[in-house]
Amino acid sequence: MPVGMIYARRLAVLATSAALTVTGLLATAPAAQAAMPTPVSAATARTYLAALTVKAEGSSSGYSRDLFPHWITQSGACNTRETVLKRDGVNVVTDSACASVSGSWYSEYDGATWTAASDLDIDHVVALSEAWRSGANSWTTAQRQAFANDLTRPQLIAVTDNVNQAKGDLDPAEWMPSRTAYRCTYARAWVHVKYHWNLSIDSAEKSALQSVLNGC
Repeated sequence: MPVGMIYARRLAVLATSAALTVTGLLATAPAAQAAMPTPVSAATARTYLAALTVKAEGSSSGYSRDLFPHWITQSGACNTRETVLKRDGVNVVTDSACASVSGSWYSEYDGATWTAASDLDIDHVVALSEAWRSGANSWTTAQRQAFANDLTRPQLIAVTDNVNQAKGDLDPAEWMPSRTAYRCTYARAWVHVKYHWNLSIDSAEKSALQSVLNGC
């Protein structure tokens, strides 16, 4: 075979290989994008943190999850939980009732990957009871509903169920994700949510957040 034809064939093979590589990257790209809304930058979060009202945490008296109507209908048959599961997962397939029947979910808090939606909880980054003690006790039911179903801010994320349950209503002075690589994002998200919703922080909470954000 003439040398020119050999080179031409090699170039064709290389071009095909490159095209397949690009196609592969495009096919897997959404996996990296499956996540809650990106929180503000560390620099902005530090500015927000400095602007938050610092005071002792309020009482849990009168608190009930029912005061924060959650998992409301978002679109068609899909409620907030199902919407977040579809958003945060990869190759998620839902049935006619919008329930996730297959897919893959990576839990940012602990680094675990799950293939059953039942293994995941939708965490309120700033827990409902934490919000109650930080100022939401004076909100209207409509405001609390908006907070509990906030898909615009980095407030809702699909994570391993028992990790979410262990977190409970603890603030960053008491709990941070075990996956240290995610702590900066978590702190940015926490401050972003508290700032947007005009919630207060206590001094220990502020110190913990400052420590994390200063290392971002």
